Amino acid sequence: MAVHIVIPARYASTRLPGKPLVDILGEPMIVRVVRQAALIDVQSITVATDDERVLATVKSAGYDAMMTSPDHESGSDRVKEVADRIGFASEDIVINLQGDEPLLPLQALQVLIEGLQANEGCGMATLSEPIDSFEMLGNPNVVKVVLNERSRALYFSRAPIPYPRDVWSPTDTLPSAEISELLNDGVVRRHVGIYGFRMHGLARFVALPPSRLESIEKLEQLRWLEAGEDLLVLDAGVVVPGGIDTQADLDRVLAALKQHGE
Repeated sequence: MAVHIVIPARYASTRLPGKPLVDILGEPMIVRVVRQAALIDVQSITVATDDERVLATVKSAGYDAMMTSPDHESGSDRVKEVADRIGFASEDIVINLQGDEPLLPLQALQVLIEGLQANEGCGMATLSEPIDSFEMLGNPNVVKVVLNERSRALYFSRAPIPYPRDVWSPTDTLPSAEISELLNDGVVRRHVGIYGFRMHGLARFVALPPSRLESIEKLEQLRWLEAGEDLLVLDAGVVVPGGIDTQADLDRVLAALKQHGE
């Protein structure tokens, strides 16, 4: 059972044009992400792109990259194309690592890999971390997840879940004591959008049509739940900074790196 990392890197971005190649302290972001991933012991790492500039940049840095169809609707579809062309085995583990996560702790990536290795029947897994911020609870850009006792996802939403009906209103500007207690006990969790699959799970996922809940929330993982499949959600074990989608995100990441002396 081999482990592979595939990093989808689409050049076009409405909010940050040319995102994979933005400069992170003198290095293209996609190269930094691959370089970090290469510190993990895996069978292969491949960047899946739709742009010759990204392809050339990754290859010139000494890493593997592959041109994929420009018509893919999601990163998972792009990952599946690479997996099929290379020929991953059915039980192989495939990590869909986002190319816009230059601050992703390697420990979190290792948790995802080891979680899949320990759960042989699992087709799909992801990560989460506790939400301890009142602002994050009400932020629709922060995706929340609730779990059952087996660490399987019950639901993902942009809305606050679980919703503390008796002690909170969306108009509140400060957390009540009850809300603070809820945030401190770890039941309110943020989804960390990194996915791991067994190859057969990836094939199943991309074959599913977009679901109704997915179209409402704009969260592709909901098609997996609506199809009745188990989605293992592991505790990342570390704080996972957000990725880069906008210029403001890029500024935040650069400031964090400079603060830590990089």
